[in-house]
Amino acid sequence: MPQENIRTIFFDYDGTLHNGLKIYAPAFKTAYAYLVENGFADARDWTEEEISYWLGFNPVDMWNTFMPDLDDKAKSTCTDIISAVMKSLTELGKAELYEGSEEVLAYLKDKGYHLVFISNCKNYYRDVHRKMFHLDRYFEDFIASEEYGFLPKDEILASVKDKYEEGMAMVGDRIQDIEAGKENHFLTVGCNYGYGSAEELQEADFVIEDVIELKDLF
Repeated sequence: MPQENIRTIFFDYDGTLHNGLKIYAPAFKTAYAYLVENGFADARDWTEEEISYWLGFNPVDMWNTFMPDLDDKAKSTCTDIISAVMKSLTELGKAELYEGSEEVLAYLKDKGYHLVFISNCKNYYRDVHRKMFHLDRYFEDFIASEEYGFLPKDEILASVKDKYEEGMAMVGDRIQDIEAGKENHFLTVGCNYGYGSAEELQEADFVIEDVIELKDLF
């Protein structure tokens, strides 16, 4: 589908518009410290690159993949720890959008595109960032995967896409985003500055190295 036919653009958030590692890395380390203190894991140091791999997963898939043998209560506790730390850091002003994100969103909004936020996140995360960065200026709808029982993004998109104007694109930095777009016959844009590998984005219709490049694409 040529990009000139696009009317609705779905945006992933962390690694696409928001530098999520700034608040996720300390939250992850806090949760892992809890696991060590309670005998669930061995002490070790984590690099930011290692931690960034988990950005883009919903909490259920993250813990089921990262530590599948961990009991459900501990998984839930760790999810709550990460949520609390990220919320606190956001409210303290530690969260950062990528340079150019707001410029791009304003540009696309002014051009008449329908912009939709879709993230593998919990409702609180969507809501606190929506308020913090005044994202209602740009997005006409906000989708958090928690609302859909943490279904995969492709299934969420399939269930909601009929609400929006036809001619759709999915912009994101992880394979989950590209696959979600492909499964729903969207144009796909991979963000190679985020947290996915180049291999994850190889099936994308376009790959960009900076969010500002979306102004040239659309």
